[in-house]
Amino acid sequence: MDKRNALRAGAVSATATLMMLLSSPVFAATQDATTPQAGGLSVGASIGLYVVTPIVLFAIIAGLVMLGSANAAKGKGKKK
Repeated sequence: MDKRNALRAGAVSATATLMMLLSSPVFAATQDATTPQAGGLSVGASIGLYVVTPIVLFAIIAGLVMLGSANAAKGKGKKK
């Protein structure tokens, strides 16, 4: 069994390494964080992106979970 796990781990490692080598030219063509950029995000856009968006997503997910829990509780009460 250990030989099979080692073979599987080797295959996964080789595949990941191959994908990294194939994608490295793509990374070389893009700008990194140290190059100066024109413009950027304003204060309002930054707050909207990093503060408001996660709060809204959290509220939506929490609402869907609560809705599912309420529907499950209704279904249990009606069974006899």
